Amino acid sequence: MKKHTTVLLLCISLIAGGILTAQEKAGSSFYENGVVKESDSGRPGADVQKSGDKKDYIKWVEFNVTCDAMKRAYQYDLDTYGKEVHLNWVELLAILGAKYGGDFSEYEEQDLEAVAEILRKGEKTLEELTEGMQYYPYYREAYGAVLDGMVSEYQMETDSGSFKKVYGLKAFHPIGKGFPYTDYDDFGASRSYGYRRNHLGHDMMGQVGTPVIAVESGYVAELGWNQYGGWRVGINSFDGKRYYYYAHLRQDRPYAEGLEKGALVQAGDVIGYIGRTGYSKEENVNNIDEYHLHFGLQLIFDESQREGNHEIWVSGYELVRFLYQHQSEVKRDDATREWRRTKRIKDPSAVQYLKDMKKKG
Repeated sequence: MKKHTTVLLLCISLIAGGILTAQEKAGSSFYENGVVKESDSGRPGADVQKSGDKKDYIKWVEFNVTCDAMKRAYQYDLDTYGKEVHLNWVELLAILGAKYGGDFSEYEEQDLEAVAEILRKGEKTLEELTEGMQYYPYYREAYGAVLDGMVSEYQMETDSGSFKKVYGLKAFHPIGKGFPYTDYDDFGASRSYGYRRNHLGHDMMGQVGTPVIAVESGYVAELGWNQYGGWRVGINSFDGKRYYYYAHLRQDRPYAEGLEKGALVQAGDVIGYIGRTGYSKEENVNNIDEYHLHFGLQLIFDESQREGNHEIWVSGYELVRFLYQHQSEVKRDDATREWRRTKRIKDPSAVQYLKDMKKKG
């Protein structure tokens, strides 16, 4: 209870501090006299950003970047790929984060356009533009922890079975293409099973047996029964910064065939199926009222944050909306009744991970 009370107070402090009045907005220009104006309110406090102990690392992140902001920043990244000035979408969003104090209810597309044009035209470098922005490094690291692994070069299978190099979004939506679902922003909602706590994930209501998709390439860190999450699977990103949690999977056959702890999965792979298991100490019990996928995203800046009172979970609502543009196409094997992706990818991060594992023996 103490953990959630502390988190709630931090959230309120960060959100409330980041809101400008209409009068303040009217007198505030985003880019003035060659400088991006950074918000003095809503900034991450020293107690939130740094530990001040033996090792400095981020202690809290509130990810409120909107789907619209992500889409526009991503499009700038795509449009400038291979050009003399390549705009990095996370850097663009981090500048806005510093400007808004993390409160993207302030977001206006013209703000992003102003920054992108300054960088694209070479009027200023990123270093020159962010010089003096005290909180830009925080937002760059925080937003990068969520998004850095999602856009890069990779290879995608073609209709002929060969592979073609592409650049773009290699992360996938957590539900297979063509399968209906409903959702709303439920991060932080109250839960009472076992003890009163906040909901640290995003629920996506769908039909039983709907294929669940690996958002990012990684390796299976957790697999099996948990009384809260039912049949669940946890996947670590290769860089160790993200832990994806997929819970309440199907009774009797929760996982994709062959999935096991330690297995490597590629972004877009089918890893399991929607169900309603959980809320029971007894395994394989349907005690959840509605069929749905619980999708959770944990950020890790230090190994001490993996378990316990220092865990950092962020909202996946806007991120899932953004990823809807990139759903994994799947097909059913009638013989096994398993769903599998129709086109494979070759993710350089997965290739490098396998090489590193071979070196370690």
